[in-house]
Amino acid sequence: MKYQKTVIGELNKCYSLAPLTVNGEPCLLVAAEKQDPCYLYALDGTRLETVWDEPGGVMTMVAVPGMDGTFLATQKFYSPNDSAEAYLTCVQRTETGWQRTRIADLPFVHRFDIIPVNGVNYVLACTLKSDHEYKNDWRFPGKLWVGVLDSDPSKPLELTVLKDGLTHNHGYTRYEKDGTISSIVSCDEGVYCVTPPAAVGGEWQIERLLEQATSDAVLIDLDGDGEAELLTMSAFHGDTVRIWHKSADGYQCVYEHPEKLPFLHAIYAGEVYGRRSVYIGHREGERLFLGFYYDAASGAYRYDAVDQGAGAANCLLFERDGHPAILAANREINEVAIYDIEQ
Repeated sequence: MKYQKTVIGELNKCYSLAPLTVNGEPCLLVAAEKQDPCYLYALDGTRLETVWDEPGGVMTMVAVPGMDGTFLATQKFYSPNDSAEAYLTCVQRTETGWQRTRIADLPFVHRFDIIPVNGVNYVLACTLKSDHEYKNDWRFPGKLWVGVLDSDPSKPLELTVLKDGLTHNHGYTRYEKDGTISSIVSCDEGVYCVTPPAAVGGEWQIERLLEQATSDAVLIDLDGDGEAELLTMSAFHGDTVRIWHKSADGYQCVYEHPEKLPFLHAIYAGEVYGRRSVYIGHREGERLFLGFYYDAASGAYRYDAVDQGAGAANCLLFERDGHPAILAANREINEVAIYDIEQ
């Protein structure tokens, strides 16, 4: 693959990314980790609007399914040591501009998702930890919280604890198979697959896939054998990329990247021109941006070098003009960039 980079904007400590439909048009959201703005971009890279100027502290944004110009976001999570006042907000595009409504106070909320199941929008929220008394205090593990989003998403959201005891509860990605959406949650205790019930009141399913301490992980069938591999970044904000293949005895490591990549963070899995890939970025050292894939001809896992020196905090795949592209929040150089992908 070939990658053509275009810098579309500058945003101090840019961090969170999400697709959003506004007035029927697909757009892109980019928000900051610190007390800085959230911007709305067109797919061609034109900055359309400022959604808000502050408070920032945005770790995650998720469009509300089936609703135009409406999304949920975290705010006031400025760092692991400054997130006790974090909360979830509902953001709606109105005739007079963007309106925000605080729907749930959730200290230390880092990642969350809205998972649609049979007409119900479940919310799964991950708190990085539960308390602290001093800087870098990790004695109070994080939790998984669950709730059901009202048909009016600006109404208060009630959340209950699904699971606790999750130290460095950092990683979250989606996994979809046969129409079922699950959540891949990563922490020091390992990697978990969390699946919502088919109906309200049913049981959530939690399966531990791996016991290794993991910062972030994705499930994707890279080699096309019908069984998804697990790509992990270990440990918390760690430096090691591994790929695990499922066997009768659980997941076994089949690849470890030979280079150490300090402060691994950005991760996104998808299909590019029929090739399943996982894009990852790290925020220290050379700050590489790489795309891992399986080469059937050699029977080996390989990678594309997409960029270096940028330090992506997050990235996502999208399509514009009929071709795949990657949006990246290159936090370490305050850069918002799009990488067009060519075969």
